[in-house]
Amino acid sequence: MMNIRRFACNMLEENCYVVSDDTGDCVVIDCGAYYDNERAAIVNYIRDNQLNPVHLLVTHGHLDHNFGNNTIYDEFGLKPEASEMDDNLMRALGRQAEVMYSMRLNYDFPEVGKHLTANETITFGTHKLRVLTTPGHSRGSICFVCDAEKVVFTGDTLFRMSVGRTDFEGGSTQQIIDSLHRLAKLPDDMVVLPGHGPQSTIGDEKKFNPYMRMGRSM
Repeated sequence: MMNIRRFACNMLEENCYVVSDDTGDCVVIDCGAYYDNERAAIVNYIRDNQLNPVHLLVTHGHLDHNFGNNTIYDEFGLKPEASEMDDNLMRALGRQAEVMYSMRLNYDFPEVGKHLTANETITFGTHKLRVLTTPGHSRGSICFVCDAEKVVFTGDTLFRMSVGRTDFEGGSTQQIIDSLHRLAKLPDDMVVLPGHGPQSTIGDEKKFNPYMRMGRSM
């Protein structure tokens, strides 16, 4: 059985997920923790439940999904794992803080420890996550699919009844629609856990999300 704990983080209420199973192994997905209490909540949850973090996974290279990477590295020795297509963003997280948030951070970010590729399998405990490439919000946007548990972590590619912006560097409206087409092929009862906002299902998004309907028509 897979256990999923969501933490709403930073000024944009980004969703960070700690995903574990009965073995105690866990992965951290999109650690956007900025404030001290957010960082402490994630670390305390992991320690209090005696979890063993084995991967720090990143859906894309925007700062709001990576604010807390240094805490996960400092506490557990994990470097972020992301698509090589977002290397330019991951290398410029500090610059993003200055340009997009008008702030100067007083800490450095760990470098990417591994590049994730299409259909790669990430293992933790007795579970597997499959990497699904979904460019559009950024060049290197990816989703993490657990086929066994019928859950997909969609980052900023797919939200409940909406999609991520495509007007940032590396964004593409056509690419995100193509990515939605790929997501629409997942089972209707698969739970969608997005990078912001509440969860949904693939079936509901196919029925009611106008962007997802565009994807199905491609």
